[in-house]
Amino acid sequence: MTTASESAPSFQIFRMKDAPKLMESGCMSIEPITPAQRAGVTKAVQAGYTEGDEVRVLVQMPGFSLTQAWMKKNYPLALHSHDSDCMYYVVAGTTRVGTEELGPGDSFFVPANVPYTHKPGPDGVEVLEIRHETSFNFVNLSKTEAFWDKAAETVAANLEDWRVAKRPSEIK
Repeated sequence: MTTASESAPSFQIFRMKDAPKLMESGCMSIEPITPAQRAGVTKAVQAGYTEGDEVRVLVQMPGFSLTQAWMKKNYPLALHSHDSDCMYYVVAGTTRVGTEELGPGDSFFVPANVPYTHKPGPDGVEVLEIRHETSFNFVNLSKTEAFWDKAAETVAANLEDWRVAKRPSEIK
C-alpha cells in the first residue's frame, strides 16, 4: 500500500536560468503536417520565424507543467490546438484573442483540441501556460499557402525589431 507521503512529490524549486527551451524539453510533440504546411513553415523559418518567440519550460513534473512564452510584436502564431487543457496568464504586454485585448493580469482558458491563436500587441506579450499534463502535442491548423506567405512577409517586416526587442516586462 502506498501512503500519501510516498506518492506526493517532494518540495522543489525551479529556476528560470535552468529552464530548457520548449523543443529541448521534449514535452511537446509536433503532429504531422501536409507538404503545403511544411513548405510554408520552411519559408517562414528561412525568413526568421524562430526569432519571434522564446518559450521555456519552467516546471515539468507529474501532474503539472508551467511554460513561459515571450512572443514579440506581430508574431504570426499559427492557428493550432493541443491535446491538453491550458490556462494562459498574461504577465506583461498585450495580446488579442479573437476580439478581446488582454493585458497584464488577464487570463484565457483553451480546452483540449480547441483551435486557437492569439496576436501579440505592439510590445509583444509574455504569458505563462499552465497545464495538468507534462506533455502535449501541437496540431498545426494553418493549412493555406496564403497564411504562410503572409507569415513570411510579417516575419521579414519585423525581423530587425525582433532582434533588438526587449521583453514587455523589461520596458519602462
